[in-house]
Order: sequence, then C-alpha cells, then structure tokens
Amino acid sequence: MIRTGRIQDLSILRHTSDGLVLGDEDTTEVLLPESERPTNDAIGGTVKVFAYRDGAGKLQVTTLAPKAQVGEFVPMRVKAVTPAGALMEWGLSPDLLVPHSEQKKPLVDGRWVVVRVALNEATDRIYGSTRIEDFLDNSSLTVKQGQEVALVVYGRSDLGYSVVVNNLHHGLVHANEVFKHISVGDRIPGYVKSVRPDNKLDITLQPIGYRQYIDANTAMLAKRIQAKGFIALSDNSSAEEIYAEFGISKKAFKKALGALYKERLVRIGDDGVVWVG
Repeated sequence: MIRTGRIQDLSILRHTSDGLVLGDEDTTEVLLPESERPTNDAIGGTVKVFAYRDGAGKLQVTTLAPKAQVGEFVPMRVKAVTPAGALMEWGLSPDLLVPHSEQKKPLVDGRWVVVRVALNEATDRIYGSTRIEDFLDNSSLTVKQGQEVALVVYGRSDLGYSVVVNNLHHGLVHANEVFKHISVGDRIPGYVKSVRPDNKLDITLQPIGYRQYIDANTAMLAKRIQAKGFIALSDNSSAEEIYAEFGISKKAFKKALGALYKERLVRIGDDGVVWVG
C-alpha cells in the first residue's frame, strides 16, 4: 500500500498529459505531476516519491523530500501561528501543522523547536507535535550499555539535556558530562552510559572506553588516532598544525596525548603518533 508520510518507490503504470500515473501492488493509483516527471519514465520502472494528503484530503505524491518523514524528530522553524495551530517550515507545501493541542508550550512565530512528524490514523493526515515524550517509550529497550546511538537534543534543564535515542527512547545527557557546545535541535552521536533499573537511559557523548580520560579532548584524540592508526603530529608540531587537525590548542593536545601515552595506548615518535592500544 502507499504509505502516507513516507518516501517510497512506486511503479510507473502509464503516461498521461498531466503526468505519470503511479501505483503499487495494492491497485491504488496516484498522479505525479508533469512538472516533476523524471527523465527515466519507462512504464514498469519506479520513481522514489513522498506521499501526503493535500488540503482537500486527496492523496498526492512528490519527488521533493521533506525535512522529516512520519516517525522522525527534527528541528523546524515556526512560519506562522494560526487559529488551527502553528505552521512549520518542513520543505513542502502545505506547511506542517502543529495543532494547539499538540504543543507542549505555545509556539511563537520564528521560533525553532524540535517537532515529531506524526500520522493521524483516522484521517491519514500528517501533523506535527512538540509533545516529544508522548512518542518515546522506554518500557522495552532496543539499546544496551556501551552501544553507540543516534541522538536528537530536544530539551534542556538543570540536570542536563533531554535526548531522543534512535527515534525510539528518551535519554538524559547529564550537564557535568558535556564538554562541548550543544544546542536543542542538534543531531549528534552518543553512547549509552548506563541503563537504570527503571529503564531510564543515561547517555554520554564520549565513547564509553574513554570515560576515564581527563576530558573530552582526550576522548576525541583517542578516537581519531585509533581510527587512523597513525597521525603525523607530535609534541614538536606547531600550534597551527594541531589546531587545523583537531581544533584544539597545542597545550590541550599535549595534555590529551600525555594521558593516552600514560595509558600505553599510543607510541610517540619524531614523525607522529601510532595507536598501539
């Protein structure tokens, strides 16, 4: 079946003066406008399209891709606030509506917020929601301690940053473990630091194996050297070369490198550093 709110491949059934008639194995047909007709339009071929309902409720498809599909979380800007709700810029027309009932806090023109793209099963219409935690479930986890995960930062408090974990779960990055600038809306990698007895997830932005190191610079340096095996930089390299490669000062580089050397994870030579851990 054609899945509203999803990017999918549909078969080219026939040509018309208005465009291409597309369909799937379920006999449902939909028109791709002539203005979006692809170069390769042979009958029996396929076209990758996004399906949605227009203002009148009619099923439409487009080769344009929105900022997010149904089930995803993404930062969007409020284009306008109307009696029906907030209209969000999501890359398609019509704009994505976040009804007032789906706003955790009243939205304001021009504000950027994290939105969950959802589907009303009764009407088959796409809508947005800022009630992020309503769509997250930690009752049955699909992640485990030490695992690398995809994060979307959606809130900040005195405790730290609330994050969506793999589009499924809620997690918390504690404030005292954040060593770089992050903002609400950022999509960043992270790691499951611990799973509490109540299935709450503590998330860290540093690889678990490097948590014992002095700071985030050491963790970053370890990950980069391990990935490359060798870097042509050492204590004798210039501050400019070090900053160009790692974005940190020479002092911070030497401190981080010293920590790795102390752990016997690297060998430092005149021509560079070798990962031996």
